[in-house]
Amino acid sequence: MNVEATTERVLRLLGLLQRRPSWTAADLAAELGVTDRSVRRDVERLRALGYPVHATAGVGGGYRLGAGTRLPPLLLDDEEAIATAVSLRMASGGTVAGAGDAALRALAKLDQVMPPRLRAEVRAVHGATDTLVGPGVQIDAELLVTLARACRDAVRVRFRYPGRDGGDRERTVEPVRMVATGRRWYLMAWDADRDGWRTFRLDRMREAVATTWRFRPREHPDPAAYVQRAVTEAPYRHLARIRVHAGPDEVRALVPPQVGRVEDDHDGWCVLVVGGADLDALAVHVARLGFEMKVLEPAALREAAARLARRLAALAG
Repeated sequence: MNVEATTERVLRLLGLLQRRPSWTAADLAAELGVTDRSVRRDVERLRALGYPVHATAGVGGGYRLGAGTRLPPLLLDDEEAIATAVSLRMASGGTVAGAGDAALRALAKLDQVMPPRLRAEVRAVHGATDTLVGPGVQIDAELLVTLARACRDAVRVRFRYPGRDGGDRERTVEPVRMVATGRRWYLMAWDADRDGWRTFRLDRMREAVATTWRFRPREHPDPAAYVQRAVTEAPYRHLARIRVHAGPDEVRALVPPQVGRVEDDHDGWCVLVVGGADLDALAVHVARLGFEMKVLEPAALREAAARLARRLAALAG
């Protein structure tokens, strides 16, 4: 049997071992269409590659894949390899400090082990693609790890955060989950000092440390929905509810989640909830969606839309 066929069989063996906790040698041999002796040789090949395959002797014995002490080579099919390479390329311009360099290093390693055919396809995708993203605030990777562990271990976090007067205040929170939206990261947490749920921008946190104070997790709202509501409503002077004659997915395709929230309605309508600092500007942005719409609130937005209509009519005439 040639090397290519042997490699393919070893990959199939690895897939079988990953599929369920334990296999007998006879079952593996039957699945692969080989002898027990071939299974033993292929197991040794996997071990040489760094995969910890444990064997148990006796009646009912067999093989199982254990947790390794070092990272084994990545074995990816065509679609997985292309998806991984493209994702790493996108991550190289991400918002986590240091992640860009790490992504490029990982991409270089992946490029070295790809077969020429796949390498050419990945480079074709990269060569035909430009990424248009706005500047984002980078987040320290150590802060992400600190908050992630605190969420997992249910321990309070203490940090300094700017207040409404611009001065930093110490905050103590019970973190639940981080949410990434657009080019920013947020933490949803229970504010122990203010006795309520709050969202915090990670780029504004200073001197964040996980304490040894454990807390009992409490019932909480959906983190993604809560953060979306906070970033689309709380920062703005005006909050509008607009009934749109379109499906929710159609509107969501035009309105990013950090800009507006879309609620399902009925009979082919949905409700767009969007905030703005200026009603005239808000009327322009909403009109650009191009759907039939009805302003539910505030009434002042209808007045702003009327002013916009008069200006456009004068411009057209």
